[in-house]
Amino acid sequence: MSNKPQTTTWEPPERLSKQQMIQISDSLLADPDIEFTETEDVFRIHANGMDWDIGCMVYEPKDSNQAAVGPDGKKLGIFMTHGGASDWRSIERLARTFAGKRGYKVCSMTYPGRLYLPDPSRNWPDDTIRDDGSVRTPIWLDGEEIGRDEYEVVTDTAFREIYGTRSYARAKKGSNFYYRMAAWPVAFEEGMKDICRRHLPVGEYSFYTHGHSTGGPFSHLLLQRVENARGLIGIENSPFAFIYHKMSGHDWPTTFDHVLIRTWRELARYRGAEVAMQEGEKPLFRLSWLMEEIFELWEEAKRFPQFKAENWLHIDSHPCLIAAAETTAERLKLNTEEKQALVDRYLGYGRPLAGKDVKPIPPLIYGINKFSRDHTPQKYQIVKAEYAAMQPAPKVRVIELGTGIHSYWKTEDGLPLGVCPVITKVWHEAIMNGYYTP
Repeated sequence: MSNKPQTTTWEPPERLSKQQMIQISDSLLADPDIEFTETEDVFRIHANGMDWDIGCMVYEPKDSNQAAVGPDGKKLGIFMTHGGASDWRSIERLARTFAGKRGYKVCSMTYPGRLYLPDPSRNWPDDTIRDDGSVRTPIWLDGEEIGRDEYEVVTDTAFREIYGTRSYARAKKGSNFYYRMAAWPVAFEEGMKDICRRHLPVGEYSFYTHGHSTGGPFSHLLLQRVENARGLIGIENSPFAFIYHKMSGHDWPTTFDHVLIRTWRELARYRGAEVAMQEGEKPLFRLSWLMEEIFELWEEAKRFPQFKAENWLHIDSHPCLIAAAETTAERLKLNTEEKQALVDRYLGYGRPLAGKDVKPIPPLIYGINKFSRDHTPQKYQIVKAEYAAMQPAPKVRVIELGTGIHSYWKTEDGLPLGVCPVITKVWHEAIMNGYYTP
C-alpha cells in the first residue's frame, strides 16, 4: 500500500452514531494483531534547579518491519498523557490499540510526581486522606518524601455546586514541598521534550499528540515546541489552557501551593452528570444505589494517584503562574531580566506561541463523547471561535461521537474497548489521507 495521501481534501466525519462506532470498532478489532512490546522508561532530568524523576511507558512493534509509516515516509508515533486523576495506566487501552492494530510507537508519559516509585506495580497504598490526618503527596524524586510538617490540610467550598467540599495539601512557605510546587511546570515541559528527543527523534518519526482532559493543555504546549509534532489527535482532550479557562467560566480558587486531594466526590461529579444525560431524572430515584456504585468505584480507583497539582496551569490562572515563577526565580536568585523571562515562560504555557520565527499550530482534531460532562458541543463552539480568531487560524475539526463518557476507554454494549478502536481507525485515516499534511 502506498504511504502517499490518497487525497488532500479528506475530511473527518462531523458526527458518528453509536451504530457507526460499533461497526468501526468491529472492523478494526477484526484486523490482524501486531505484536508489540511495553517498556517502562523512568528517567531523571534537572529543571528549575532541581532533580525530577519522570516515567513513560513505551509501546512499539516487536518487528520493525511492522512499524506504521506515514505519508512523509517517516515512522508514526504518538506522545500521549493521561487526565487529572491518574497515571499512564488509565489510557493504556488507547496506547495498546494504536500499537497493536496500526503499528504506532506510543510514548505515554505520567505527570511529574504521579508515579508511585516505591512499588513496581505503581499502585498507591491506602486512601488519599489517612486516619492520622496526613494525605497523599507527589513523589517528584525517588527516595524523597514530603513530610507531614511541610503542609497543612485545608478545605474549600468554592464552586461547591460543581465539586462539593474539596481538600487540599497547602505547602508551607519555604519548605521543599513549596518550592517543588512552584517549579514543576518547567519539569513537565522538559520531561516531555526529553521523551520526544529520545524516543521520537526528528528525521525518523512524525508524531501526533493526545492529552486526556487535564493532559490536553500539555499536549498542545508540545505542538509548537517540537519540530516533528504534526498535529493533535484528541479525544476528551482539553484545548489550550486559556481556551479551557473560557470553557469553564471561572478561575482557580487557590494559590499555586495547593495540591488537590481527590476523594469519592470527584467520581460523583462525573458519574452523576453522565447518568443524568443518559437517563434524565431517573437516577435520583435510586440515589442510594448510585452512591454505592460510586463508593465501589472509589475502592478500585484509589490505587491511582488521585491528587492534582496541575489545576492552575490547566485553567491558565495568571495569579498562580506568576507567583510560582517569581517564587522559583527568588529561590534561584535570578536577576530582573531572568525573572521576567521565567514569568513569561510560565504564562506562555497556557496559549499558543507567537512571533516571526514560531512554528504555526499544526492541524487539530477533537473528539467529544455524547455523555461527557465538560466536553460538550456547546462548549466547543467556544473552542472553534477562539481558533478562528487567531492569525493564522489553525485547521480545526470536532467530531461528535454518539456515545461514550469522559473516561473514553470504558467498556459499553458493542464497544468492548470503549471508543479507543474508533479513535484509532478514524485518526489513522486522517493521517494517511493527508489531513495533517501542510
